[in-house]
Amino acid sequence: MMNAQELRAKKSADLSADLTALLKEQFNLRMQKATGQLSKTSQLKAVRRDIARVKMVLNEKQPAGSGS
Repeated sequence: MMNAQELRAKKSADLSADLTALLKEQFNLRMQKATGQLSKTSQLKAVRRDIARVKMVLNEKQPAGSGS
């Protein structure tokens, strides 16, 4: 589990790489849940929240004028 202060210290490229890794992990966990192999369902919630934190920090790092 990451906290927002640690994420703010990272560069945008590192955050994008973290986001990609978290999305892959979320996909794998969803597949495990669908096939009945996931024993700790709380992992899905934790990964989802980590994804939200990374996206929030990435949005904070964007310049205010670039709304894309």
